[in-house]
Amino acid sequence: MKFNTKTIHAGQQPEETSGAVMPPIFQTSTYAQQAPNVNKGYDYARVGNPTRTALEKLIAGLEDADQCACFASGCAAIDAVLKMFRPDDHIIASNDLYGGTYRLFTQVFEPMGIDFSFVDMTSLSEVEQAQTDNTKLLWIETPTNPLLRIVDIEALTNFAREHEILSVVDNTFASPYLQRPLTLGSDMVLHSTTKYLGGHSDVIGGAVATSDEEVMEKLRFQVKTTGAVPGPMDCYLTLRGIKTLSVRMRQSVENAKEIASFLQDHPQVDQTIYPGLRSHKQHDIAKKQMDDFGAMISFSLKDDSQEKAHNFMSQTSIFTLAESLGGVESLISHPASMTHASIPREVREKAGLKDSLIRLSVGIEDAEDLIEDLAQAFG
Repeated sequence: MKFNTKTIHAGQQPEETSGAVMPPIFQTSTYAQQAPNVNKGYDYARVGNPTRTALEKLIAGLEDADQCACFASGCAAIDAVLKMFRPDDHIIASNDLYGGTYRLFTQVFEPMGIDFSFVDMTSLSEVEQAQTDNTKLLWIETPTNPLLRIVDIEALTNFAREHEILSVVDNTFASPYLQRPLTLGSDMVLHSTTKYLGGHSDVIGGAVATSDEEVMEKLRFQVKTTGAVPGPMDCYLTLRGIKTLSVRMRQSVENAKEIASFLQDHPQVDQTIYPGLRSHKQHDIAKKQMDDFGAMISFSLKDDSQEKAHNFMSQTSIFTLAESLGGVESLISHPASMTHASIPREVREKAGLKDSLIRLSVGIEDAEDLIEDLAQAFG
């Protein structure tokens, strides 16, 4: 089954009792049992819900995974993965990653005794140097947030398997439309389904897909025990969003390519970061492991100041100044003061994140209108 067909049919069957083509919203907290612990597959809605099951099967199908567990948010999914580890375990993570991930790692799990090393994962040698006898997980983002570095998934996961280390790839920026990390060797793939999978900026969610039965058992334990699960309406909205993933992504990516070319040639732009540009340092790796180059762009102005970046963003009208990404509408944001504000400035700067950096999430509007909007913002 080809990918576009999977977005409609993977793991999906008409509902048995009615023949409904779209999975119904099972708005219930509990289920009748024929006898104690004898049921039709569901006993309590925190543990499982048929609408959630339909979503989990669909995401698993898109990621070429055996199973998927869905959560109330991307951060809840990250939290569930981290709870598989114990004090003195060591995790190697990218030094360029979502600010909420960094906050969760350093302010929640580090005080509990889990050790983290943040390295440039585009360099395998840095990962190798960070490894210790207690290293249990590689936390990979690619493309990274917000510097859009491309990490060689296959190289890193080969290293992880050689040293009996688990690996997880946060695939939020790419979506399974562009990249399927499990086929490249990763043990887990994680999503904030709020972003490209949901696609309409109207629902919060997270997911972890895997073909490792032991890993899935641990994730299901977190689902049952800590209960950070999405409601049936959230699952329904995400299911509906995924049905148009291919057509949305195709338009967003084509728009992003045109905008990246425009920004690269603009006299007021210092640097344009987009994996599809030949000037991108990991362009060849992106070409190898991704089906296309994505719809996220970061750029910095020649006037290297936060004030200038803020002023530029206040001038756009089609690009909405807002956090998040992956919706049908185009968004513009300032990572240093918005999505990555929880990362100390010195840590941001060491990783290469300047205060002047601007991040675009390119939507499905007409590219000409989006370029005109950016052009007038330059003044």
